Amino acid sequence: QVRLVESGGGLVQAGGSLRLSCEASGNVFKINSLDWYRQSPGKQRELVAGLDSGGHTYYSDSVRGRFTLSRDSAKNAVYLEMNTLKPEDTAVYYCNADVTSYSTGTFSSSIDQYWGQGTQVTVTS
Repeated sequence: QVRLVESGGGLVQAGGSLRLSCEASGNVFKINSLDWYRQSPGKQRELVAGLDSGGHTYYSDSVRGRFTLSRDSAKNAVYLEMNTLKPEDTAVYYCNADVTSYSTGTFSSSIDQYWGQGTQVTVTS
């Protein structure tokens, strides 16, 4: 069983910074790719940033230059460093990852997609 857990959200003033974490736990062999989404009340979930299977990062126009992705493969974790935060960054942030996991019982592996539970980011003006 694989779980994705986000953490690091909180309340911060405009111009401040937060670092979100998304960690995969369980029988995880590797995070192949991972996207960060956010959703604020009354709005659709939007893609914020991502890390593809080749290790390349991409960002939405609204966060490029302010947000930075990084990963720690040993911890099966991906981080979203958010700087110069704005009130419009307020949302619940979710990670969505393609994960290769293994089964100790059958000595097999599989690739599946998982969502985390979300972490609230609130930026005050």
